[in-house]
Amino acid sequence: MSIQKINANISGKEKKVYSDLEKALKKVRSSFITVGVYSFFINILMLAAPIYMLAVYDVVMPAKGLDTLFVVTLVILVFFIGGAVLEYVRSKVLIHVSNQLDAALNKRIFDAAFDLAAKHPGKAGAQPLRDFNTIKTFMTGPAAFAFFDAPWFPIYISIMFAFDPIYGIYGIVATSIILLLTLMNERATRKGLEHSNAMFQKSVSHFDNAVRNVEVVEAMGMRRPLFKRWMEKHYEFVKTHSEASGTAAFYSNASKSFRMMSSSLMYGLGAILAISGHISPGMIIAGAVLMGRALQPIAQLVGTWKSFNAARVSYRKLNELLLEFESHGEKTPLPAPEGDLKLESVVVIPPLAEHPVLKGVNLHIQPGEVVGIIGPSAAGKSTLAKTAVGVWPVANGTVRIDEADIRQYDKDALGEHIGYLPQDIELFEGTVAENIARFRQEDPEKIIEAAKLSGTHDLIVHLPHGYDTPIGPGGAALSGGQKQRIGLARALYGTPKIIVLDEPNSNLDDAGEYALMMAIRQLKERGATLLFITHKRNLLALADKIAIMQDGAIKHYANREEILALLSQAQQKSQSTSRGSTSASQPKESITTSDKEAHNAK
Repeated sequence: MSIQKINANISGKEKKVYSDLEKALKKVRSSFITVGVYSFFINILMLAAPIYMLAVYDVVMPAKGLDTLFVVTLVILVFFIGGAVLEYVRSKVLIHVSNQLDAALNKRIFDAAFDLAAKHPGKAGAQPLRDFNTIKTFMTGPAAFAFFDAPWFPIYISIMFAFDPIYGIYGIVATSIILLLTLMNERATRKGLEHSNAMFQKSVSHFDNAVRNVEVVEAMGMRRPLFKRWMEKHYEFVKTHSEASGTAAFYSNASKSFRMMSSSLMYGLGAILAISGHISPGMIIAGAVLMGRALQPIAQLVGTWKSFNAARVSYRKLNELLLEFESHGEKTPLPAPEGDLKLESVVVIPPLAEHPVLKGVNLHIQPGEVVGIIGPSAAGKSTLAKTAVGVWPVANGTVRIDEADIRQYDKDALGEHIGYLPQDIELFEGTVAENIARFRQEDPEKIIEAAKLSGTHDLIVHLPHGYDTPIGPGGAALSGGQKQRIGLARALYGTPKIIVLDEPNSNLDDAGEYALMMAIRQLKERGATLLFITHKRNLLALADKIAIMQDGAIKHYANREEILALLSQAQQKSQSTSRGSTSASQPKESITTSDKEAHNAK
C-alpha cells in the first residue's frame, strides 16, 4: 500500500490518490481542450457540404445561374481546404500530446517494469511498455477523433430539425439504435476480451521461457511435450478470443448494416416530405449528407471499439502498476561509500515465496575485508548476496552501507560503487566493451583495466573483434566460462568499493580460477570490501573471515584460521564416526562438507 493510501486511512478520509499517468494526463488537459476547439470549427466547416447541396439544387438549378454556381463552389472549396488544414493541425496536436506523455512517463514506466519484475518475477516482461504504447496509439488514431467529433452530433440533428421535425426524430432514433448496439457490443465482449488478453500473455510467457532454454529442450527431446503444454494455453486464448471476436463481429456488422440502411432510407423519407411540400428538393440531398455526417463519428466509435477497449484495459493496468510502485524520486546524494557493509537482523522472503529464507542474519564486514560464505545448498547464500547489494528488499531488519540504510541511496548512484557477479550470468545485447562498462559512457582505460584485473583481457582480444565483438541477448555467442569472466570484469569496472561474487568460479577452468584468485588478491591490496560465495574451498585461503550458513542463518562467523580449524575438526569427527559405525547419524549441528572440501580448505 502506498504512503498516500496509508495517510488517507489514518485520517479517516477517502482521499483520491492519482497515479503519475493521471497526473501527466491532467498536465496536457489544455491540449485536449485545444483539440476540442479545433473539432468544433472542423464540424462547423463540415456544414459546407449540405449548404452547397441546398444552394445547387434550390438556387442554382432553378435559376440556371452559372455565375452563382462558380461563387458558391469557390466558397465551398475554401471551406473544405480550411477543414483539411484544421484536421492536420488537430492531428499534430494529439501527436504532440503523445510525445509529451512519452517524455513524462517513459522512465517512470521503465522503472516500474523493473520493480514489478523484482517483486513478481513471473510477471517480468515488457508488458507495461506495450500497454503504454497501446494508449499512445489510441490517442493519435481515428478512434480519438471520433470521441472529439461525437459531441457535435446535436448540431447536425438541430439542423435536421430545422429542415423538418420528422427529419430530426429520424436521425435521433437511428443514432440511438446504433449507440445501443455499440453498448451491447461493449457489455458482451468486455470480460471475454480481458480474459483472452490474459490467456495470450500466459501463452506467450510460456513460449518465451521455452525458447530461452532451447539447449535443454533440444538435448532432452522436450519440444513435443512443451508444445503440448503451450497448446493448452494457446487453445484457451484462441477459444476465448474467437468467442469475444465473434460476438463483436455480430454487433459491428449489425451496426454497419443498420447505418447503411438508415442512410439509404433517408432519401425515401426525404422524397415523401418533398412530395408533401414540407421540404425542398435540395433538402433531400442536404438531409442525407447531414445524416451521414452525424453518423460518421458514431460509426468510427463502433469500428474502433476494440482498440478503445484495449486502450482502456491498458490504461487500467498501467494505472494500477504506477500506484503499486511509487516513483523513486530524487534522493539526497550520499557520499561515496567507504565499504562498510552491515546486515542487522535481516529477514528476507524472496519473490513468490511464502516463508523467509534469511532468518535474522547479522553480519558486519569492515571496509577492506574479504569474507567468504560457505554452506550447504539452499542455506540462503545467494539470497544473502542479492540482499547485500539491494536486489531483494528485506522483510525485516536493515542492510547498511557506511551506517546508512541501503534504501537511502539512489540505486544508480550506489551501483557505480558496487560490483556484483550473480550465480546466473546475464549479458546484454551489445559489444563486450559496452557490457563491461555497464552501458555507461565508455572509458577504454577503465574497461581494459577491469578486464586485466579479472584476467579476461587475453580472452577478449582473441574474440573476432576484440572488445568490439557483438554479443547476442544473454551472451548467446559465448561459453559459460567466457560469460562468467566477462561478468567478473563488469563487476570490477570502475574500482567499486563493495564487491559481491556469487559462485565466481563455478564455470571456470584452471586458468580462469587462477585469474580469479589473482584478482581477489589485487582487490584485497586495493582495500575493496569483498564478499564471495563458493562451494570450492580453495578460495577460502584468500579470505580474512569466513561465515558458515545453514538454514537461512549464520551458524559461525570468525577469522579464517578459526573456521578452517572448525572444518578440520568436523572432518575428523566425521571420519571417526564413519569408522565407528557406518549407520551412525551425523551430529545435529554438523558442518555440511565433504572430506575433499575440508581438505582443500585446510
